Amino acid sequence: MSDRLPSSESVVLLVQDFERELAAATSVRDAQSVRDRYLGRKNSVVAAWMQSIGSATPEQKKNIGRYANELKQAIEERWKAHTEHAEAAARPAGAVDVTLPGRRPGLGHRHPLTIVRDQLESIFGAMGFTVVEGPEAEDDWHCFDALNMPPEHPARDMQDTLYLATPIQGESGRPDDIRTLLRTHTSSMQIRYMQAHQPPVRIVVPGRVYRRDDLDLTHSPAFSQIEALVVGEGISLADLKGTLLAFARQMFSPTVRVRFRPSFFPYTEPSAEIDLSCWQCDGAGCGMCKKSGWIEIGGCGMVHPAVFEAVGYDAEKYTGFAWGIGIERVAILRYQVEDIRLFYENDLRFLEQFPY
Repeated sequence: MSDRLPSSESVVLLVQDFERELAAATSVRDAQSVRDRYLGRKNSVVAAWMQSIGSATPEQKKNIGRYANELKQAIEERWKAHTEHAEAAARPAGAVDVTLPGRRPGLGHRHPLTIVRDQLESIFGAMGFTVVEGPEAEDDWHCFDALNMPPEHPARDMQDTLYLATPIQGESGRPDDIRTLLRTHTSSMQIRYMQAHQPPVRIVVPGRVYRRDDLDLTHSPAFSQIEALVVGEGISLADLKGTLLAFARQMFSPTVRVRFRPSFFPYTEPSAEIDLSCWQCDGAGCGMCKKSGWIEIGGCGMVHPAVFEAVGYDAEKYTGFAWGIGIERVAILRYQVEDIRLFYENDLRFLEQFPY
């Protein structure tokens, strides 16, 4: 084959020879040998033609180079078509190419708020609390009246509460006659539970609540709370503080301390804000606690006698305590998240950072 003079006729003949030999090949190795005889770097037709350029005249060099390129292109086209056809014939339609590298399957991640809620329920479950849930669409008696919130209380203002019907204005211009709303706290379920159960009571109520807040770094119109209620004979403020201390040391740090600051909630008396000593600086002052050494986490207090009267409990016989904290607040402190909106945006780059 290499003795043929480079010409257009020889190119045609050589391509025909290549096609015939390739068709006669019975294995991949034989087919590769055919290809190498025409296009190999040594001892091939094209290599022989290129070697003859050294002793050729200028006009012959031009022709040899042209015909060598034509032959090379024609052989490569037919070789490509042959290999593609062979690969398709060797692999049935729809078959999996087992030679491809494997793909690692994506693993699902639990949401950080779900992780924190489960941890809270586990901690208080171990203390003997029962986890209960209630309706998110509530009436104003369970959400406000039974919790000792008179009509003029700020929490009942339309700026704070999302009502589910057109308000009927009274003489005062307030929507006092409206009945259905999205609950502003899970305390309404405390009323429902006490109506259905006699003391002793020991429950925690996690769930979604709604308020008229703008979405920013620390606020959301829809967020999650967990509240607790304990009712029985001889329940004291010391029981409340001991329960919160045990919770804080399991959730945050075994060295954390609890501090109460006087506050006001209509359904508890006395009432207090719950502060935890900063576990990063041990109260010395750092960025997380804003140099104060303490971190506010929620509100608490002893159940107001008026709440017991609303559900038919004997306020002379029973006492109790209640507290409430935001689940997002706990997650922000536990995972050092700076923007509450990250919990709601479903960004996998954020969510995949948390444990299962």
